[in-house]
Parts: sequence; structure tokens; C-alpha cells
Amino acid sequence: MTSGPQVSVCVGPGGVGKTTVSAALALCGAMAGQRACVVTIDPARRLADALGTGELGNEPRLVRSGNLAWPGELWALMLDAQSTFDHLVGQYATTSAQAQAILSNRVYRNISAALSGTQEYMAVEKLFELTESGNFDLVVVDTPPARHALDFMEAPRHLLRLLDNRVFRLLMTPTRAGLRALEAGAQVALRALSKVAGGEVVADTVQFFTEFEGMEEGFRSRANRADELLRSASTNFVLVCSPRRDTVDEAVYLGAQLASEGLEVATVVVNRCYPHYSALAPQTAANLAGGPLEALATNLAQLAVLSSKEQEQLARLKEAMPKAATYKVPFFAREVADLEALLEVATYLR
Repeated sequence: MTSGPQVSVCVGPGGVGKTTVSAALALCGAMAGQRACVVTIDPARRLADALGTGELGNEPRLVRSGNLAWPGELWALMLDAQSTFDHLVGQYATTSAQAQAILSNRVYRNISAALSGTQEYMAVEKLFELTESGNFDLVVVDTPPARHALDFMEAPRHLLRLLDNRVFRLLMTPTRAGLRALEAGAQVALRALSKVAGGEVVADTVQFFTEFEGMEEGFRSRANRADELLRSASTNFVLVCSPRRDTVDEAVYLGAQLASEGLEVATVVVNRCYPHYSALAPQTAANLAGGPLEALATNLAQLAVLSSKEQEQLARLKEAMPKAATYKVPFFAREVADLEALLEVATYLR
């Protein structure tokens, strides 16, 4: 699967400005004449603030440039996992009655809201939906912090394993053989569930799987195609971090984990970097001691140490991911909370 829009998946530790970098990358696409869309599954509101769009929802919203101008289009959305799941049910239900029965079932509501990995899978589903729509040339995805980003990558396979799980197939038995002809294993499972959760929960569970019959193949096919998309030549991975030891440790770990899955980091963005400073010559510093410039000399010496440590961390990143293109974004004096500031970030990513 190499046709269709380009996809950039931004991964990295929390608190390094990944959401801002994701939006700036999409803006770079718009500045290059592309129809670009950025989607975030980070519940924070920073993306909407930076884009100046106010309330972001589950459907793409066009970002108005105001006094600014770019030849392409910039769109943005914030994932609503529940709405995406509901839409998927509606898509694969054979009738509107089947869809409504599932959507109103309490077991479905609990699964869709609380099942581990639901948010990550729905993010992948939204990504797949956007790429299939034909509306965009570039889709940029802002993933959760580092160690959870691996869940994002594995989400389609997690769903496939669930659909192929023996317990799932046992619970599907009532829909295929009738309650009076349950397999012994299914009877045991339902009796045990009844003792723990009560008969009403069991009834809801059986009803959920009864209504779900016939839909699993659609979910399975979609999950396979989404997994292909994540691993296709049109998808590249952007690793975002800051030049601190702890975030570089997480970034190196994440890069290794992606490599173990056969996925290579194409780009490293090191955000919030200080300028390069060099300490004064020892004799110059000594001459300034006790004078009015001593405090400035001391401050410069401290900045030189900080700069040296940042260079060490940049070297570690380069050693861990030698093939990745590296971009440095400086530490801005003000928060990136509007389009003008976002444009400034984008200039360091082009």
C-alpha cells in the first residue's frame, strides 16, 4: 500500500511539545501547497489554542489563516474515540436496527469507553478514515506519550487477536448454535460470569454478541488494512523529544522498540534547544572576577555547560538513529499559542 496521502506519525515522550510539532508539520504541508490535516489524541487543548480554531471536534475543521497566507489547506481535529467507535459500528452493521441495538447495549457502552487500547485503535481508525477519504495529501498524527505510542502502533493487531481469541469465539457460540445448544465451554463461561456479575449482565453480554454476529469480518478486514497503512512506504515516523537526558532516554527506547517492529524513524525533531554557548577563556573570566560583569560571566559559564550537555544528548540521538534527519527547534521566549508562533516553529522544520 503505497498510494494515497503521506502519513506522518509523531511519537515521543510527554511534555516535549509533540502536539505543537505535529501541528507545525501539518502547517509545513499547507505552506507547500498540500491539503494537510493534523489529528491529536492528546486530550490537552494546546492544539486548538495554537491553531486558533476554538473548539476542535471529531471531524476535520478548516483552519482559517486570517492575515497569514499559505497556498494549501490546513485542517485539524481532536479524536473522540466514542464517536469514532459508534461510527464504525454503524458502518459495519447490516441494518440500522442492528446498529441501534449494539449502540444502546450496556456491554458495548462499557467496552467502547473502558476497554484497554480502545483510544489507540480508534485513533488508527480515524487515521485510516482520513487517508481513505481522498480529501488530504498529508495526515499528521499526534500520538500519546512515548510508552503508550507503541500501543497505538499495535492497536490493529490487538483487535485482530481479540477477534481470534477463544473466549470471544465461545461467547459468539450462542449466536451460531442457539442458547439451547451451547458448547460446554461457553456454558461454563457464562455460568461463571453470572455468579460474579449477575444474570442481567450475562443477558446483556449474550445480547451484545448476538447483535455483533456478522460484523466481525468487517472489523477484521479494516484492522488488517489499517495495520498495512501503518507499515506502508507512505507512512513515516517522526520522533519528537527535548535535549534533556530523561527525554532522550525515552526517545532512544522508543526508537529501538519501533525498530524491533521493523519500523524506522525517518525524522528526529529536538524541541526547545538553547543556542550554542562557549565559556570565556579562563584568563578573561579571571579578569572579570569582582567587577560589574562578573555575574554575566558566571551566567555565560553556566549556559556553556548547559549547551555542552545538550550537544552530548544530540550526539546520543544521532548514534541511536543515524539514518534519521534531525531538526532543532529553539526554546521560544513565549508560548506557542497562535498561528504566528506556529509558523515560526514551522520554519525550523522545512
